[in-house]
Amino acid sequence: MAASVAAAAGRLRRAIGRSCPWQQFSTESRSPHAAAVRDTFLSFFRDRHGHQLVPSASVRPRGDHSLLFVNAGMNQFKPIFLGTVDPRSEMAGFRRVANSQKCVRAGGRHNDLEDVGRDLSHHTFFEMLGNWAFGGEYFKEEACGMAWELLTQVYGIPEDRLWVSYFGGDTKTGLAPDLETRDVWLSLGVPASRVLSFGLQENFWEMGDTGPCGPCTEIHYDLAEGVGAPQLVELWNLVFMQHCREAGGSLQPLPQRHVDTGMGLERLVAVLQGRRSTYDTDLFSPLLSAIHQVSPPQPQRHCYFSRVCAPLCMCVCVHTHSLILRRILRRAVRFSTEVLRAPPGFLGSLVPVVVETLGAAYPELQKNSAQIASLVSEDEAAFLASLQRGRRIIDRTVKRLGPSDLFPAEVAWSLSLSGNLGIPLDLVELMLEEKGVQLDTAGLEELAQKEAQHRAQQAEPVPEEGLCLDVHTLEELHRHGVPPTDDSPKYNYSLQPNGDYEFGLCEAQVLQLYSEDGTAVASVGAGQRCGLLLDRTNFYAEQGGQASDRGYLVRTGQQDVLFPVARAQVCGGFILHEAVATECLQVGEQVQLYVDEAWRMGCMVKHTATHLLSWALRKTLGPTTEQRGSHLNPERLRFDVATQAPLTTEQLRTVESYVQEAVRQDKAVYMEEVPLAHTAHVPGLRSLDEVYPDPVRVVSVGVPVAHALAPDSQAALQTSVELCCGTHLLRTGAMGDLVIIGGRQLVKGITRLLAITGEQAQQARELGQSLSQEVEAARERLSRGSQDLQEAHQLSKDIGRLTEVIDSALMPQWQRQELQTTLKMLQRRANTAIRKLEKGQAAEKSQELLKRHSEGPLIVDTVSVESLSALVKVVRQLCEKAPSMSVLLLSPQPSGSVLCACQVSQAAMPTLTAEAWALAVCSHMGGKAWGSRVIAQGTGHTADLEAALGTARAYALNQL
Repeated sequence: MAASVAAAAGRLRRAIGRSCPWQQFSTESRSPHAAAVRDTFLSFFRDRHGHQLVPSASVRPRGDHSLLFVNAGMNQFKPIFLGTVDPRSEMAGFRRVANSQKCVRAGGRHNDLEDVGRDLSHHTFFEMLGNWAFGGEYFKEEACGMAWELLTQVYGIPEDRLWVSYFGGDTKTGLAPDLETRDVWLSLGVPASRVLSFGLQENFWEMGDTGPCGPCTEIHYDLAEGVGAPQLVELWNLVFMQHCREAGGSLQPLPQRHVDTGMGLERLVAVLQGRRSTYDTDLFSPLLSAIHQVSPPQPQRHCYFSRVCAPLCMCVCVHTHSLILRRILRRAVRFSTEVLRAPPGFLGSLVPVVVETLGAAYPELQKNSAQIASLVSEDEAAFLASLQRGRRIIDRTVKRLGPSDLFPAEVAWSLSLSGNLGIPLDLVELMLEEKGVQLDTAGLEELAQKEAQHRAQQAEPVPEEGLCLDVHTLEELHRHGVPPTDDSPKYNYSLQPNGDYEFGLCEAQVLQLYSEDGTAVASVGAGQRCGLLLDRTNFYAEQGGQASDRGYLVRTGQQDVLFPVARAQVCGGFILHEAVATECLQVGEQVQLYVDEAWRMGCMVKHTATHLLSWALRKTLGPTTEQRGSHLNPERLRFDVATQAPLTTEQLRTVESYVQEAVRQDKAVYMEEVPLAHTAHVPGLRSLDEVYPDPVRVVSVGVPVAHALAPDSQAALQTSVELCCGTHLLRTGAMGDLVIIGGRQLVKGITRLLAITGEQAQQARELGQSLSQEVEAARERLSRGSQDLQEAHQLSKDIGRLTEVIDSALMPQWQRQELQTTLKMLQRRANTAIRKLEKGQAAEKSQELLKRHSEGPLIVDTVSVESLSALVKVVRQLCEKAPSMSVLLLSPQPSGSVLCACQVSQAAMPTLTAEAWALAVCSHMGGKAWGSRVIAQGTGHTADLEAALGTARAYALNQL
């Protein structure tokens, strides 16, 4: 028996490692609709096993910078696993929950993009069914029992078609086999021959390099129906989080155990509907039918491209903008146009089909369907134009290549998202692969590294990571009954009659001290960087986009010894203060906290400004305008907003004017904590896709919170009303002013705005006005005209200098855009004037030179001109007037350089070429040259012009 099980295990290891052979799947089973399969899963856990159903989170991760997209159902519950969940939030009360989560695996650690369409089971977008038990609510026996009950008794999958695997231990790490899970499966009646053990890679799940982890057990479905060797596809993964991976790689027991399960809806539906592939289920059939109406399915390759287009369009429809999703959409655009021969706008026309299929389960798709369709159609149209140009460039370049030549990296880069046309590099490589041409990947990697270095230099500095309480430390605090930090004193401030703010004093007790490595200690010594946990604080801990407070604390009764506090961080309801001990400090001591009032005031100004900016953007761009992130400190604020296109000059000016009016009116800012349920259906109330505490703080500008939240109130549609835990001004007048100083598109559909307030904003307006006057003066100089070429060149340089200043000046962005447009027009006019003057000058100088060189095959001489372009014009005019002559002219410049230009007559070629002639002369002058056989130019440095002219004559006569 043991030998047969071992042999089966060997076959299964090989089978699990291969792509799933869906083609051999039976089609005799019953076919429930996918929606019914999803609903059955959710109702099973809700009704039979008391699980709370939670909605799918957005595929934009909530404050998790380690993920590009939500790629598993557990992502939104990370705060629970890490112990950092806000104790006042609904999530803190979760014990057993279930849901169906929208997921995207494209980019990052979990990336299925390259497998999509190449087999019959991978998707970029998919739905993950899952159930969770937190804090030991239930564990292995109950989780396995529920899964087996659902699959065999509810869905009716034959028991003999199911195999299970469990963690068989790992000798290197010292992890014992998970015999507990094995015994559970055996007790449920699974034969020992279908209960197989695997190692770390297959049956041990880890969240990341550090953090909660544990053994998992997988349920597999046998596609072979008992005929021949088993052919397995993974159906459900049950993870038992019972360990924690430490920074050094060691494993420690997790303070609280959790169950995290995930089952792909697409695979489950394929099993229950008896389909050959996940693409043949009713999850995809409406979309594929719509595709086939445009282009009927024919060869297998054709179906491959259909499969690619289907899930890609679904990914775009999750209303998330990023470079990865642009790659997905653009790949689909190319396949739909080149392979399916679909008309322009085809992908946008599929959006309603996707919404109809998934809208009942995910109402946000119905809500945003028009905007999604618009974004898809716009990007499709823009990319089609780029694709046509890119295809021509690729074809032209390939024709010039030799049999073994690589496609130039520079050309590929110019086609890419980092270059000019926005064609993803993987798509460029695919197009070349289809032509049998290999890309110069080494050269491309070098260009990518240079681009990365350039971006790193321009990127905002990454803040230094501070001290943090890990899951073990947090559990220790809970076990000892330490209550969450009372940070309500951070709101203890008032506005005095003279307009100043008075910030209340906060007295607190040191509950715990932590060394720099996070170890709990009873005391810290002088000069030691440490973390302080207090019973209460008036420091604002960084959250909601607002920078942390800073300041200092003193021992009660000892005012002359200051302990500087650099920042405060919130972790699971506890506020950790990072400080430097100037003297010995011990647990139990009483302290007084003082916030840096100037810093706090700056944050309050910027946070209220952020709310007004958000309100003004919605008022200007429309009520559906959504914030996509923000960050603020006393210096400036950053605000990301979802927009169809970059904001126009007029829109920017309008947004500022709305904020200025609210500041001028000096409106009261009301703040109040209310039950979270009271905010659920308030028209116009702005909230982000975040987990909010209950009760939640509401910030309302100009309207009392009770009135703003009244059932019949429309206040939130007319003013700024938001859920927010930040600190704010009590009246808007103290803001002084707001100026948007920068705006750029992060990706298609997301614009980042930078803004400043107060005196900084006034200075920006003054600078903008001053620069506007300089631009107007340049316009007047240009309008007067000039017959002096040197003066015209100086004006052109002045316009260029002014352009550079305005590009980087701290000034209103709307005014910058306005002046940039004006300067471009002035630069064109200045260049036109220069060309006209140079042409006239060239005619005069060419006439003078012809008088001096009336005979002979050569004209080699010097001439005084201001630029290389003017010198080329003189050469051209000479050759037009004397076509039998070859001409080379030098022009010494005030800077010490010497300009060179030449042109050879038709009769002189091929023995004499312009490029070689210019190179010979410029090399003599220690410079360089470039051009063609007919005309060339170059530069050099020499004090002996006669010697250079002699070289020019000698070289030409020798060639002739």
